[in-house]
Amino acid sequence: MEFEKKKENNIGEYIGYFVMYFIFTTIFYFVLRALDKIPEGWNYLYIMTATLLIVLAAKLLGMYLQ
Repeated sequence: MEFEKKKENNIGEYIGYFVMYFIFTTIFYFVLRALDKIPEGWNYLYIMTATLLIVLAAKLLGMYLQ
């Protein structure tokens, strides 16, 4: 069975990815905060930046491996 890749960009996929990123980052922040693994001076933006860097590194690695 062959599946063709869609040519057009679907806005729903981007919105879903964006929403899931924020849900994951929020849960990750509260878990780290509950376990006292975040330094005192850090807030949500530091965790969001760290997870964004991980996502970008994964995307770049995926593009490199193709």
